[in-house]
Amino acid sequence: MKTRWIALCLGTFLLVPAIWSQVNSPAQASKIGTISFQAAVVGTAEGKQASSEIQTQFAARSNELQTLQKQIEDLRAKLQAGSTAASAAEQQKIEREGERLTHLLQRKQQYFQEDLNTAQQDVANGIGRKLVDVLNKYAKEHSYAVILDTSAQQTPVAYAVPEIDVTQEVTRLYDQTYPAKSATPKPAATPRP
Repeated sequence: MKTRWIALCLGTFLLVPAIWSQVNSPAQASKIGTISFQAAVVGTAEGKQASSEIQTQFAARSNELQTLQKQIEDLRAKLQAGSTAASAAEQQKIEREGERLTHLLQRKQQYFQEDLNTAQQDVANGIGRKLVDVLNKYAKEHSYAVILDTSAQQTPVAYAVPEIDVTQEVTRLYDQTYPAKSATPKPAATPRP
């Protein structure tokens, strides 16, 4: 019984310094930070380059939509201006053409928006995966216990002091880790009918 008690005391005596060193270890994660993940993705050199490429890729389709919108507005103005001078048959023809162009515009706008969202999401996902790796590395190296994303619409963060925001540091580290490549021309998005 006495030897058991001595062994227990000795074991406790030896464990206390080991536990104390773990609790007071400077490598122990102890800080809390925030990041605007969306701003970080868009703020990287690769994100800026991809945004520019997407704008170029979809410019022709955007111009086509604007042209269709202008044609519809012109037909409406023609109907209003010529309501007394044009025959009923002429007015019906203009109305049918306006309806056809309106349906065409709506369909093309829907396809354009879907394709644009897909292209933007592909870019965000590609950069986002790499950004998570960079963020994890940054958090470990700087002893962060938690880094919360403040860019989500339903973020649980109600308030955070600006000093704990690591968005710019992580974006800079991302750009160092994954420098943007020179612009390579991408094929234009194939327009849908």
